[in-house]
Amino acid sequence: MKKIKILWVDDEIDLLKPHILFLEQKGYEVITTNNGTDAIEIVDNDTFDLIFLDENMPGLSGLQTLSEIKRKYPSLPVVMITKSEAENIMEQAIGSKISDYLIKPVNPNQILLSIKKNVDHQRLISEKTTSAYQTDFMKIGMQINECVNFENWVEVYKKLIFWELELEGSGNNAMDEVLKMQKNEANNAFAKFIKKNYISWFDDKNSTKPLLSPSVFKSKVFPLLKDNKKVVVILIDNLRLDQWKILEPKFREVYNVADESVFCSILPTATQYSRNSMFSGLLPSEIQKLFPDIWLNDEDDGGKNLHEEELLKRNLQRNGLTEKFYYEKVFNNKAGKKIIDNISNILHNQLSVIVFNFVDMLSHARTEIDMIRELADDEAAYRSLTLSWFEHSPLFELIKILSEHKINLILTTDHGAVKVQNAIKVIGDRNTTTNIRYKQGRSLNYNPKEVFEITQPQKVFLPLTNVSSTYIFAQNTDFFAYPNNYNHYVKYYKDTFQHGGVSLEEMLIPAITMEPK
Repeated sequence: MKKIKILWVDDEIDLLKPHILFLEQKGYEVITTNNGTDAIEIVDNDTFDLIFLDENMPGLSGLQTLSEIKRKYPSLPVVMITKSEAENIMEQAIGSKISDYLIKPVNPNQILLSIKKNVDHQRLISEKTTSAYQTDFMKIGMQINECVNFENWVEVYKKLIFWELELEGSGNNAMDEVLKMQKNEANNAFAKFIKKNYISWFDDKNSTKPLLSPSVFKSKVFPLLKDNKKVVVILIDNLRLDQWKILEPKFREVYNVADESVFCSILPTATQYSRNSMFSGLLPSEIQKLFPDIWLNDEDDGGKNLHEEELLKRNLQRNGLTEKFYYEKVFNNKAGKKIIDNISNILHNQLSVIVFNFVDMLSHARTEIDMIRELADDEAAYRSLTLSWFEHSPLFELIKILSEHKINLILTTDHGAVKVQNAIKVIGDRNTTTNIRYKQGRSLNYNPKEVFEITQPQKVFLPLTNVSSTYIFAQNTDFFAYPNNYNHYVKYYKDTFQHGGVSLEEMLIPAITMEPK
């Protein structure tokens, strides 16, 4: 392990030899100098983890030295050591962003504690986090094997996300491959669970089925409206549960989380199916049957989710809710700012529903644009871009305004996305759907062991474009590719974020109820 390197600057450095020897015995490397001018030159020519800096030195003072070092190296931790607790000196030092300060005479334990607080703490956190995950690894493995219902899978997935974020925050990637392997194991087992149970969830007599897309508004939104509460539903397209956990602290600045539910997106985990189902309160074949003028099949031309407002209106009417509502779809910051400028549209309605498409656009841009793919080259970067967008988006400003007006907030999504890795060959006719995580057609040729197949779509209320139509879904990180030009498409889609199939990331998604602070 690389030694932590410290620069100690003090005009009476010779008197500090016992302290320096103490630190060297503890395994630290200590470089010394007795003036600020030399200190700046040393820092320019070497790399340090921490600087101890005397405040009261002849020549270039400690504060002047501090200012120059921070100008050049703003992230380098500096601990100011001073004989005086004079308020003006401390204000200047703190204003220059010192990491800590000590009052002379200092003792070795103070010095050691300061190092651990400002440098060594990251190593300690990293080691403790790694050790804790190693301890939990076997428990999670047992949980995966013992999952018998949807709630069990929610707990497993939450635990995997927790460790993914903890290990990411610790800065130690030693366990990355182990965690990736365990997520892969979980997704394979989850696919088997879906194969065994999914069709049974559409039996009205099944009391063990999870909350599915069509019931989200009835379960989460309508009860608040019936209690005469103003509600804003924010739907961020393609938002995964791990991305919510990254955004959660920002929401908690202005909202209290009253309920953090996880529901199951219907298959295919694609906007045309899952979001239309959410807004309508119906399953896809029911929408097709009741509103043939609204529903478009995969092979039909035109936008597949252009009628959400109308579907929601009819859903409200079927449930005896006559409230006027406001609906908007946001594709860019200009549209988001327009909502804020016209905030009265929200304040004057009992229900407002706003769809934000950034995360979905990010996943598609990452597939199509090399620069975006490089910016979000892994799961951590994908989450980071989502957080960065939110912090600088009109949505963040909007939720602050909503909280001030005491409006209840529900954050949800239609489906998630998974980073695909493994191509599976499938053959279909020219009417076969083009999505790479699911296929629908009448002449599909595939290996049944590699997919989740639904040969009787009517059992799960999926539309039939032909009496012999079959739906197949990719599992875990698989994706479908045609034999024609196979290598090109494998290279193009590998390591991109896709949706439509069966995975924890796509199907287990958030529905968060929040109350204003």
